[in-house]
Formats: sequence, structure tokens, C-alpha cells
Amino acid sequence: MIIQFELNDQLVQVETQPGTTLLEYLRSIELYSVKHGCDHGECGACTVLLNQKAVNACLLLMPTLEGKKVETLEKFSTHQHINSMQETFLKAGAVQCGFCTPGMLLSLEALDREKLDLNEDDVRDALNGNLCRCTGYVKPVEAALKALKENKGKEVQS
Repeated sequence: MIIQFELNDQLVQVETQPGTTLLEYLRSIELYSVKHGCDHGECGACTVLLNQKAVNACLLLMPTLEGKKVETLEKFSTHQHINSMQETFLKAGAVQCGFCTPGMLLSLEALDREKLDLNEDDVRDALNGNLCRCTGYVKPVEAALKALKENKGKEVQS
């Protein structure tokens, strides 16, 4: 079957099997920010944005993507440039092994798009589906609050 959807601002047409997951497809085209974790939608390592909402790619079958918009972390950075949230995570020491970091960053991107006034509870709720065994969430939450508030400040000043 052939489906068409938007991937990182590019319209793609893909021939796929009905049982293929978005995670399998993304890894096959070398988008490695989307990690293969639990395969059950419990760890958040495969988080992507689907129509601006954070979702688990391991639970999405390719045929369900027809006409939709998918974003991965590759949309927001290159090897030469990282976005402000990534930079804040690095400066704050919020990245340990890094396996969960792409999922966290996309969950926070969805939160940033959704809410104008942010607090610690919002950030913790957004990160709720992203399992991390290294950080204890203290530094990621602090970094996220700092970056999200700076982003909101820039929007208000413009």
C-alpha cells in the first residue's frame, strides 16, 4: 500500500506493509533520534510529534499516517546546529547517557506549542511518558523550565 504524509516538513510517499510501524520506517531511513526501546509504548524513547502532539512511534501503524504531519528531532537540529532546548539541556547537565533525551525534547516541544503559561507540574506531566534511568529528572526539569520560559519571553517581546 502507498501512503502520503509530511515528514519533517517534506511531503513523502511511501510504499509500506499494513503492519509496519512508524518506528520501523523511521529507523529504516536512518532517522536515529527515534530510539527502539520497549516496543509497547511505555518508555517514550520513540517519541515523535504527530500533528503537533507527542506520541510513541512504536504504536503507530504506517497506514494511519495518511495525510498527517510527523516531526522527529532531526527537524530541529543538525550536526552543526542545535535548538535552544538542546543547548540548555547540555549546559545544565540534563543529558546523561542520552538515550531518552530525544523523546524528552519532543515531549517538551509539544508542551511549548500547547501552553503559554508553564510551571514545573506541566513539565513533569509532559515528561511523564519518557523513562530515564540516569538523570532522576531533576536536571531535565530544571533545564526545560529555563528553556521554555526563555522561549516564551522571546515570543512575548517580538
